[in-house]
Amino acid sequence: MSRIERIYFASSNGHKKAEMERLIKSGIEIVLPSSFEVEEGGDSFLSNALIKARALYDIVKAPVLADDSGLVVDALGGRPGIHTARYGCTPGHKLTSQEQYSLLLKEMEGQSARSARFVSACVLMLSPERIFIAQETVEGRIAHEARGSHGFGYDPIFLVGDGELSMAELSDSQKDSLSHRGRAMRRLNAVIEEIESEEE
Repeated sequence: MSRIERIYFASSNGHKKAEMERLIKSGIEIVLPSSFEVEEGGDSFLSNALIKARALYDIVKAPVLADDSGLVVDALGGRPGIHTARYGCTPGHKLTSQEQYSLLLKEMEGQSARSARFVSACVLMLSPERIFIAQETVEGRIAHEARGSHGFGYDPIFLVGDGELSMAELSDSQKDSLSHRGRAMRRLNAVIEEIESEEE
């Protein structure tokens, strides 16, 4: 394989695309499919990422990147976990991100133990036989109220590490250096660089 110039991203989420464009190795174009929806029937972040990667690769027959990520809250037994994107939703009624994190804050009322982590499983599929995986986390705590206007999803209620800043109060560069997706993509970027250097 020659230099990787374009990777199809198995997502319909524009926020994730913008983040992935910052995180991917410089010079690689991230392309969203015109429409992409797949039933995520896996039992883990990794299995769901693999499902998405394989489904999109079958369509485009070109390098594919897939991410499955979510929020794991210890006091809630690991919820929302792999159901983070659909947390609180019912058939025919999808909640906004603000409604979802407000629901989670309500569930956490009275909880003193607020440890949590974001998890990201990233899969790079170059062919059905060449698959590279990186799964990473960022530890933190659930805040008592939403804070910050950056980021997306549950970022406003997630305090990073032992600090007092929510993920939504960080700049893009700060978030990228600390986030679960940032950590996973640095590992995959190293894989991409190694592959390209071996095949020059």
